[in-house]
Amino acid sequence: MYFENIPVIPYEGPQSKNPLAFKFYNPDQVIMGKTMREHLPFAMAWWHNLCAGGTDMFGRDTADKSFGAEKGTMEHAKAKVDAGFEFMQKLGIEYFCFHDVDIVPEADDIKETNRRLDEISDYILEKMKGTNIKCLWGTANMFSNPRYMNGAGSSNSADVYCFAAAQIKKALEITVKLGGKGYVFWGGREGYETLLNTDMGFEQENIANLMKMAVKYGRSIGFTGDFYIEPKPKEPMKHQYDFDAATAIGFLRAHGLDKDFKMNIEANHATLAGHTFQHDLRVSRINGMLGSVDANQGDYLLGWDTDEFPFDIYETTMCMYEVLKAGGLTGGFNFDAKNRRPSYTPEDMFHAYILGMDAFALGLIKAAKLIEDGRLDEFVEKRYASYKTGIGAKIAAGETTLEELSAYACEMGAPALPCSGRQEYLESIVNSVLFGL
Repeated sequence: MYFENIPVIPYEGPQSKNPLAFKFYNPDQVIMGKTMREHLPFAMAWWHNLCAGGTDMFGRDTADKSFGAEKGTMEHAKAKVDAGFEFMQKLGIEYFCFHDVDIVPEADDIKETNRRLDEISDYILEKMKGTNIKCLWGTANMFSNPRYMNGAGSSNSADVYCFAAAQIKKALEITVKLGGKGYVFWGGREGYETLLNTDMGFEQENIANLMKMAVKYGRSIGFTGDFYIEPKPKEPMKHQYDFDAATAIGFLRAHGLDKDFKMNIEANHATLAGHTFQHDLRVSRINGMLGSVDANQGDYLLGWDTDEFPFDIYETTMCMYEVLKAGGLTGGFNFDAKNRRPSYTPEDMFHAYILGMDAFALGLIKAAKLIEDGRLDEFVEKRYASYKTGIGAKIAAGETTLEELSAYACEMGAPALPCSGRQEYLESIVNSVLFGL
């Protein structure tokens, strides 16, 4: 056991002061007809939780993620599996997510990397037996290795493009083998630094073609889940082609990929794009493409991807408001989040997940109350009431013309001001639901 001093984490309620207990995440509590466990399919991120040791651009690891084995070996890869499953079982987490090179050390020869992936996936399958732990989604890391300095699908090198295709093929095979519900494309370097050396149209066509080949191959080997794009506006590339949800959805539709792909929305990426988390969730929802969520948050004082564990209840409430309105997710809530560098102990790993799971559980409770309260929906309905009758109803139904609308306006004269938006009143409703007794 790697966490022998950590018990199975219980639910003790909001009054508990036990740091190793849930205050709000009660998996069996029923909210709007489903249990919290059903509403919140939480997933462990293999890369942050089992791999990241706190290295940043100014210093090396502070946390020991060796788990008693020599790093860079298959013994270490198996130790991470053992530690990860113990971790998930003690927290009651039922899913995990992975990149190919999270679960094995990458070899110089891709054939050897693939052999290692076969070996470790066999080991993971054995660990899954007798548990309720499942794979939420898999993906290929096509951004860390120097070969991907110009992206994978967007690379100027056909050889690099082929290598990326090989990685995707194997990652899809491992995802299917582990029963994964989804497969993610995060275009971490799919973009450009300057247009002076870039053929943007050619690069985007190549990316789309790579995705089409992935869909075709995935379906041929029995993958029935959703493919996901995870939008991100910047960092590491200055201009990334998957800037935000709207951009990614437009790309998918332009290339005929929208029937197979949905969005995997990350909170921190949305805010880096200049949006709120709720904005990108809403864009995805109203387009029928809200699939999965990377559950983290950023620091508004910092302009890069900080991947903090979520604690802002306004954010988690508005996230769960969109998820409930969408009828749930086809994917889940993956904690693409990492402990802060000074939080380096095994206990800190558990504290972080307890924080994140409680934050989303409380957000779920409050979002359900907002919906059941009904005042927000009622106000929005009344705000657009002019489109229910008369000329407004014809506009909404698409049954009018520019000439008819012009004639109507000329007959009317100057219109009255629209009804008040009452933003402050609506914000007070949110506060009263979140903090009212």
